[in-house]
Amino acid sequence: MYADSTAVLGPLATYAEPHSYDLCAEHSERLVAPRGWEVIRLAPDPAALGPTNDDLLALADAVREAGRRPEPAPPAVSEGGTRRGHLRVLPDPEA
Repeated sequence: MYADSTAVLGPLATYAEPHSYDLCAEHSERLVAPRGWEVIRLAPDPAALGPTNDDLLALADAVREAGRRPEPAPPAVSEGGTRRGHLRVLPDPEA
């Protein structure tokens, strides 16, 4: 509100606004407006600080997706022995 000489500090923006900026808590507490300007500090709604239904649904979807991933293929067997991870079991040359 440049024309009104007012700076408004509140919760983080939910959409892009060309004349607004998101500040961390430390910088929003230290903000000083130009001389003659009014600073309005809006307290966030405590109920809005927790996870939303969208956050919980996104988490549930991520857990479901992780459960659907196929198991990795069994270790490959080659003539030089059996490979397990980065190790290889070699046959006994005297056997």
